[in-house]
Amino acid sequence: MTGRKRPAVLWYQRWLVNPVARRTARFTPGAAVVETTGRRSGLPRRTPVGGTLEGGTFWWVSEFGRQSQYVRNIEADPRVRVQLKGRWYAGTAALVDDDDPIARLERLPKGNSKVVRLFGTELLTMRIDLDAPPE
Repeated sequence: MTGRKRPAVLWYQRWLVNPVARRTARFTPGAAVVETTGRRSGLPRRTPVGGTLEGGTFWWVSEFGRQSQYVRNIEADPRVRVQLKGRWYAGTAALVDDDDPIARLERLPKGNSKVVRLFGTELLTMRIDLDAPPE
């Protein structure tokens, strides 16, 4: 993505897509909301993501990798919460550098994966190991 295109995508996501996606994630298959703690403010920050639950681990791919603010928050404090189908679960998030994000996207929800591949500049696999997996 060019230097001019990325700011437009970020604006679109921040002000149009994310507010709607945060509210509809509980009803949307493959959607979740990851809640991190702001590394400077200490306030909860909620980011909608598209991913999948495999056993007690939730997987997704960050389209902007370490440049994403929520990824920086996870690096500062890996304790997070994730909302899956309307319920919140606590866990520990991790950046998975040795995982192939393109291959991972093949196993994640198709619509979200297409958008991540289209707009992503620094794909990075992420995971949350849940404290108590959903039943």
